[in-house]
Amino acid sequence: MSTTSVFSEANRVTAQPGSTYITAISTQDRRFALGEGVGTDSIHQTPQYSYAVCVLKTTTSVEGIGLAFTLGAGNDLVCRAIDYLAQPLVGLDIEELMADFGSMYRQMADSPSLRWLGPQKGVVQLALAAVVNACFDLWAKTRQVPLWKLLLDLSPEQLVNTLDLSYLEEVLNREQAIDLLTRAQATRADRSGVLQTGYRGYDTSIGWFNYTDDQIIDNTKKAMARGFTAMKLKVGSDDPQRDLRRASLIRETAGESATIMLDANQRWNVPQALAICHQLSSINPFWIEEPTHPDDVQGHKAIADALAPFKVATGEHIPNKVIFKNFLQMGAMAFCQVDAVRVGGISEFLTISLLARHFGVPVVPHVGDMGQIHQHLVLFNHIAMDHENLFLEHIPHLRQYFTQPALIVDGYYRVPQEPGSSSDLIVTCS
Repeated sequence: MSTTSVFSEANRVTAQPGSTYITAISTQDRRFALGEGVGTDSIHQTPQYSYAVCVLKTTTSVEGIGLAFTLGAGNDLVCRAIDYLAQPLVGLDIEELMADFGSMYRQMADSPSLRWLGPQKGVVQLALAAVVNACFDLWAKTRQVPLWKLLLDLSPEQLVNTLDLSYLEEVLNREQAIDLLTRAQATRADRSGVLQTGYRGYDTSIGWFNYTDDQIIDNTKKAMARGFTAMKLKVGSDDPQRDLRRASLIRETAGESATIMLDANQRWNVPQALAICHQLSSINPFWIEEPTHPDDVQGHKAIADALAPFKVATGEHIPNKVIFKNFLQMGAMAFCQVDAVRVGGISEFLTISLLARHFGVPVVPHVGDMGQIHQHLVLFNHIAMDHENLFLEHIPHLRQYFTQPALIVDGYYRVPQEPGSSSDLIVTCS
């Protein structure tokens, strides 16, 4: 389903030579059927992968495409919110907009009536993600470069101009952000080899919650044959022994050298998490992900302290930079799983990446976009911020719907070369 926002003629623009103006906003409510058991976890038993899509129409043939990820119900609400939030963009030249995008970001995020519905969380924040992502996609397309190159070509000052650092000033102000990026510039060459090797992936699709034991064993073998050495299993069963059995099966199948992560998807309360995680530590997990409610900073801190030296990862459901700041200040996450289609888009993703780098915490994104946008962002994080080169989640279930799907070869993301953020969806899919 698609809608197009209609604005007054006063907002219409006449293109100047060499400029790309935004002329209209349209939205698409895109929902995709999944195979049996695919995408299931301990909380979400009947998922429907969906995107609320923001399309920026322009005075040229180039369009900006921005995604926000949902599980179907309410996707239409996000599309309506996109219409409201994006109205100030109509009539603007993309280069002028992005030169001080942090100001426009804050204007949209602080839209007085819509802010009341958040602030900066829920439906409105998801809509902001789609709008922001469309702006960055359009910017890269008009410069005819992939998103990762666009970001790398910006000076530290230009990059920080695209961010909103409000409410972070006591830990990361503008000068500190620019200094962090400037210091990392001196050693960029040491990290640019990732553009030749590609970025390592890890396979989430081996161990969906409703897969049988035989399926997860078979999927583990297939993943290893495709070059993956890291993989993830969904846990959070009513019977903890089921989780322990399945985790042990993957460890036995993959071997001791494999990197295995466990993901509870917020299933446990803190006492349950403390008891069950100690049992699961027997398979030597690389991390245990979302062990309790995503807003419970103190709970995550208690679990992280009790579980040490095993690590806690979280962030896929943390909606904004302020809550990430609190997690990082408390030492409540060892891996930051910020997702650019959950927080306020690429701009807030980069803000949170800078914040995590300041605290010395690696960023390993959750990929509601199926890795399409994040394959660009992890390259930038590593090269420009000196974030650790770890790996990026890989979920393959929607790749056939993208015009330029992420390419995985021998367990590594190949570096995308096409202009934009790799977000364009095939028009004819339903």
